[in-house]
Amino acid sequence: MRSLALGVVGGAGRPGPGRVVARSPEGVVDIGSLADVEGGPYAELLAAPTLDALLSAGRPAWREVHGWLASRLRDEHAPYVLPPAGLELRLPFTVADYVDFFACERHALNAATIARPTGASLPPNWKHLPVGYHGRAGTVRVSGTPVVRPRGQIAAGHLAPTQQLDVEVELGLVLGGSDGPVALDDALDHVFGVVLLNDWSARDIQSFESRPLGPLLGKSFATSISGWITPLDELAAAWVDPPPRDPTPLPYLLGADDRGLDIALELTINGVTVSRPPAVDLHWTAAQLVTHLTTNGSPLRAGDLLGSGTVSGARRDQRGCLLELSWGGTEQITLGGGATRTYLEDGDEVVISATAPAVGGGRLELGEVRGRVLPAG
Repeated sequence: MRSLALGVVGGAGRPGPGRVVARSPEGVVDIGSLADVEGGPYAELLAAPTLDALLSAGRPAWREVHGWLASRLRDEHAPYVLPPAGLELRLPFTVADYVDFFACERHALNAATIARPTGASLPPNWKHLPVGYHGRAGTVRVSGTPVVRPRGQIAAGHLAPTQQLDVEVELGLVLGGSDGPVALDDALDHVFGVVLLNDWSARDIQSFESRPLGPLLGKSFATSISGWITPLDELAAAWVDPPPRDPTPLPYLLGADDRGLDIALELTINGVTVSRPPAVDLHWTAAQLVTHLTTNGSPLRAGDLLGSGTVSGARRDQRGCLLELSWGGTEQITLGGGATRTYLEDGDEVVISATAPAVGGGRLELGEVRGRVLPAG
């Protein structure tokens, strides 16, 4: 079944304000009009052209809106279902800042082994804190937006389109605001919901520029997120214990809200499933990412986006990027019909989808994120 998720739609290819909508079994529901006519909670926020105002309202408003919608959308609401023709999902909120983490131990180990086959190890800080980098909010795109193959320096004196265009299967956290450090057991109160995220990567550009700093141009050209945000309250049945950790993190990273999410992800290329990464394996949890980010006094802004980093499991068919699936370009990935890949080619379409346990049984479908590769300009 589809998760209850919020998004923003507009007329396809036409400028003008968007409308806040929700998914239901019957289609796309204009919840701004529904709340206005029926006196739903925070009707003025749901009538806004984006989710920005709702993100600024905080957890009590989010919980009330979700509870009302979860109950209301079980009843007849056909008058508020929008005709699908001409509708286009838009970026549902203004991305304030974007931070991408490196929260999966399996991915970190695989990447280290590919880079240093004879001396692979985790960086000495990796098990002590969530490692991340500050990305570019201005290149976050909504699902369905094509991705142009980027150019960059791939060797000394050589500027060219990347030949190692990659994807990264990730979870994204959409946040509300906070003025200062956030304690771990308050951290989830600042998470509005979850999106699927593809942190497109140019591995040859990234490799050359990340010595010692970076990444920069190898990552900053595009990050895609699903147009539907699944509210955190919708994932009540998906919480699980975190993985065992050795050494034990410092006390500021421990608490009752240090919990993982049992979200099963799937990566397809041109309609062929190539990987099923399990988010349950993430070493660092959502609450830890939020808390660590704010520990130095950094505030949160409504619309902040956090990426988990690539999600990978123990098996080859659970690796969450082509760097790992092709083992640094040395092994072919089979797509069927005789087609193979190491990295993406022009025209390839990438789709990331996911499911999570539903309250009462069954599984919820989260909003997918897709993108097609266009040739370098």
